[in-house]
Parts: sequence; C-alpha cells; structure tokens
Amino acid sequence: MTTATTRPTTDRPFGRWRTSDILITAAIGVVFGVIFIAWTALYSATGPLFTAFPPAQALLYGVWLVPGVLAPFITRKAGAGVLAELIAAVVELIAGLGGGTLVLYGLAQGVAAELGYLIFRYRMWRKINPFIAGATAALAPAVLDTALYYPTWAAGWKISYGIAAIISTSIIGGLLTLVLYATLRSSGALPARRS
Repeated sequence: MTTATTRPTTDRPFGRWRTSDILITAAIGVVFGVIFIAWTALYSATGPLFTAFPPAQALLYGVWLVPGVLAPFITRKAGAGVLAELIAAVVELIAGLGGGTLVLYGLAQGVAAELGYLIFRYRMWRKINPFIAGATAALAPAVLDTALYYPTWAAGWKISYGIAAIISTSIIGGLLTLVLYATLRSSGALPARRS
C-alpha cells in the first residue's frame, strides 16, 4: 500500500503521463490561478502594514508557489510543477492581472519548485520534500522581484526579502501540500498510484 512517505518502484517521474496526471495538474493550476486573483488583492492591501520594512511582506508570498510544490508531489511527475504554475499564471493573465511577466513568473516558479524534487532525482517522496521544494521555489521571486520591482533596494533588503520568501514558501508550500495531499487521498479523489 502506498502512503505519502513511500513511492512504488514502477512510478516513473520521467515516464508517460496518465490522463489523471494531466487532469490533476491542470485542476491544481486552474484552482490556484483563481486563488491567486484573490491573493494578489490581499497582498496589495497589506502593503501599508510593511512600510517600515517592506521586505517582510515576502512572508506572505508562499501561496503563489503552492501549485509548483503540490502538483509534483501528487502526480510524482517531473514537470508537473512547471505546468501547474504556468496554468495558474495564464488564469491570472486572462483575469487581467498583469502582462507577459506573469508567464515568466509561472515558468520560473515552476522550475524552481521542481528543483526541490530534482535534487533527489524524483525518487524520494517523504513529508520533508514539499518543504524543500517550497524553499527552492522561493528562489524565483527572490531573484525576479528584486531585479524587476526592487532594483534600488539596498543589498540587505534584497537578502532579507529572499530569506522571507524562503521561509514563507517552505512553510506555506510544505504545509498546504501535505494537508491537501492527505485530504484528497483520504477522500478518494486521487487515483491509486502504480504498484
């Protein structure tokens, strides 16, 4: 029997995707794309709370990186994080929340999240992995945000922003992934893994 902490040996992360893998990844992307619309409004509204130290606002960043962490953990497929983040970015784009940079962010955040699984060659699926993937996912906003939106910040603020993003995405991405995985698994919404 497969649990969240083990992986059957025939489950191939670089193998053929099942229809359920594609549908689950797409659903994660769409659902989180809608969540991102609300999260963007909330993030903007909380800006005044961080006027004394703006880099601390990155502590709220983690929600934007959940699809990139969650999709590979559920499907056990390399590339699922990239696809889920790109779909979420396209949903935001369709909603009119931004331009082409949304697609750049979706791609970068998905690739960065995948690094957390790639370092174990997609062979280890323990409860620690979503926290690691969340931490690596934060590399994307740490680099892109400070380069595109905060280029005039002092180095200390840029580093603080990166650290806050890593804390946020590792905790939020890790916890939400484990909670959602357990909930979906216990509800029977996820197909059985190959065994």
